[in-house]
Amino acid sequence: MSPDSQAVALIAIAVAVLAPVVLALTWSRTRGRWRVPIRATGVLACVVTAAAAGMFWVNRQVEAYTTWARLFGSNNEAAAASPEDGPLPVTMTLPGGGRVVTLTVAGPASKMTMPMYAYLPPGYDAHPAMRYPVIEAFHGAPGGPLFWVTKLAAPTILDREITAGQMAPTVVLFPYQTPDPALDTECTNIVGGPQAETYLTEDVPAFAASHLHVRTDPGSWGLIGFSAGAYCASDLLLRHPAQYAAAASLAGYPNPGIQHTTYNVLWRLTHLPQPAVALYLACGTGDKYALRGAETIAKLAHAPLSLSTAYVNGGGHNSETWHAMEAPAFHWLSTWLGQPFTGPPVG
Repeated sequence: MSPDSQAVALIAIAVAVLAPVVLALTWSRTRGRWRVPIRATGVLACVVTAAAAGMFWVNRQVEAYTTWARLFGSNNEAAAASPEDGPLPVTMTLPGGGRVVTLTVAGPASKMTMPMYAYLPPGYDAHPAMRYPVIEAFHGAPGGPLFWVTKLAAPTILDREITAGQMAPTVVLFPYQTPDPALDTECTNIVGGPQAETYLTEDVPAFAASHLHVRTDPGSWGLIGFSAGAYCASDLLLRHPAQYAAAASLAGYPNPGIQHTTYNVLWRLTHLPQPAVALYLACGTGDKYALRGAETIAKLAHAPLSLSTAYVNGGGHNSETWHAMEAPAFHWLSTWLGQPFTGPPVG
């Protein structure tokens, strides 16, 4: 059972209900010098189990921690996934013809080395001279890129959309955004810490250009993210308009969840010239924080920035809503990034 499973949430609730019952039954039966410590321990157990039940229930809704290894601080998500999730193999072939490969990106600019998953579209191996547009997909915090692959089934959705002609064959990269699960970088360069922005906007594109069949011309790269990753997508689009043409934000927000930077999306839209890029904002109407953020950004955005919005009626800040927004967002991104074309050999 994974920590975000229904079974774990129900077990935690059952224990939380049982704890006060046991306390009530034993309250008057304790005697002597152990009475106070036993009662105090029982009260503490009630508080702890109630808090744990609440945390597991919230995790069930937002699925921030999808593996026990992630919950207890391991960054090696692929190797340490629970048996129920299963570790992602080096290559995962999909029924639709695409596949997912596991790569390691050693970043010379950021001095960061982290694993990355890459979706290669149907026909990728059969056409080595073809150069594909690219989307970088960012995960939430806490979390990791495996969430895209397993919980949100992004490779399956991409296969389906490409096969149906709803989007062009595209390479999609799923990188880590932090070397430490407990550290939320918000995809920025932290003074004295991880250089996440440099890693994602310089090292990952350079690695892809030298190891994968991808386009490197202006307008061929895009971004997508959910929750904290959605902020990353919006922010990096505005910071690096020469590298990225478009970004899709799924349940994002305009301000980072960390305080080491004031140059957030709202500040940039208000104080700096808006670049000629495209931004897609999607969220559930029940996700009030994300909804207010989308409405605020919509009021500030103007030409040459192109803005599109989409809302899921009643959707909250959870994987079910993000899953519902995936296909339209990938389709929208593809309209901005163009088609594959034949180019020179890689490497």
